[in-house]
Amino acid sequence: MPLKRKPLTKAELAAYEAKRDLAVELLQSLLQSVREMKAGQVHVVSPPVIEARKNTGLSQSQFAALLGVSVRTLQGWQQGRKQPHGAAGN
Repeated sequence: MPLKRKPLTKAELAAYEAKRDLAVELLQSLLQSVREMKAGQVHVVSPPVIEARKNTGLSQSQFAALLGVSVRTLQGWQQGRKQPHGAAGN
């Protein structure tokens, strides 16, 4: 069971934020991700719709037309912002 913590007060949050160096934190996170990728510890997972479209060799507009959806909807699926539903999701 996760440990529940009391939310920080505004003063505590301000003191915490004042000590942080976001640029350093982002850089450290990026470097850690690069190390993990080089070590083969990270696997890029793409939405199935990307693989399906690539396997057909069709452009986004061609694939969207084939599915009967707009290019914008297809892009949303590919970017993980939307999920196919109904017949398209099966």
